[in-house]
Amino acid sequence: MRILLVRPRLIGDVILTTPAIRAIRRRFPDAELIYLVESLAAPVVAVNPHLTEVLVVEHRRGWNRVRDDLRMAGVLRARHIDIAVDFHGGPRSAWFTWASRAPVRVGYDIRGRMWMYTRVVRRPRSAAPRHSMLNQWDLVAAIDPALATPPTREDDRVEMPADPAALAMVDRRLAGIGIAPDDRIVVLHVSARNPFRRWPESSFAEVAAGLVRGQPRRWVVVFGGPSDRDAAGRVLAAARELAATDGVRIVPGEGWSLAELRALMDRAALFLGGDSGPMHIAATSDVPIVALYGPTVPDQWAPWRPRHLQTVAIDGGPLPCRPCDQRACIPGDFRCLSGITPTHVRAAADRVLAPITTPESADAR
Repeated sequence: MRILLVRPRLIGDVILTTPAIRAIRRRFPDAELIYLVESLAAPVVAVNPHLTEVLVVEHRRGWNRVRDDLRMAGVLRARHIDIAVDFHGGPRSAWFTWASRAPVRVGYDIRGRMWMYTRVVRRPRSAAPRHSMLNQWDLVAAIDPALATPPTREDDRVEMPADPAALAMVDRRLAGIGIAPDDRIVVLHVSARNPFRRWPESSFAEVAAGLVRGQPRRWVVVFGGPSDRDAAGRVLAAARELAATDGVRIVPGEGWSLAELRALMDRAALFLGGDSGPMHIAATSDVPIVALYGPTVPDQWAPWRPRHLQTVAIDGGPLPCRPCDQRACIPGDFRCLSGITPTHVRAAADRVLAPITTPESADAR
């Protein structure tokens, strides 16, 4: 049996399909599991142990996309797919699912695309937010009734295995910066694809400076993203100025691959950032997380991992406009983000980073 899973993008969304990959592998241990993804998010599933093959398509426009898609359609037909699942629901992913010619094609009941599927799954439309992982699990359940049991964070967590080559590269990078093996690292992600999710750069800079000030064994590594490449540089410069002589321990993460970012999480003491792909990459490790939510809500997008792992969600409080469709800020002032203060975020980070005091260590003092 050959099963095709289609989720072209984005990084966080692809990560949230990984529990489904594992569940399908458990149910069909001898099946060939093929995953179709766009190149930006491909590293998320490149070393997934449950997949047989990863097919990568570029994210391009115009006639280049048409040529790419027709070429990929030929590849899919040659695989003789038995079951195809569209985890995205967009026009491109729906077309790939249909073009596979699989006898069983599963997708959401989205107007204008339902005809491409043989099994249509109702997408929940209730007012109360429901976690994205659970929405995707509805598609899994449509494959086989045996898969209908709801997932748990403990048994069905997200995963992105750390690549051994990336782990070695991270060790070399950190040593080159001057970070010792027992130094503590805070991974700070300061940008987001969607401008509605970008916490003010000045706030990130204030938190970064405060985290290293007076902490000689603590480092902050500042990452940005392709959608706002200059943000990390601006935050880095402002944070170093605020930290004065301690600013040398605030360093750039420029040029790191997704695989290296994932590997860094195994060395980090804290990840701090907004609701974005890197936050979900952090969720695939055991690193403590402080996540900032503006227009989105944790009920729908919180890291899907065991509850005993430290995960702190911070938002601007209850607002009548939140969550929103992230197309226009109705109040006009992005209060869901501006309402999150650096003082509040710094306090949460300090609590997570505080050394654990055991009875034995207390007696020793």
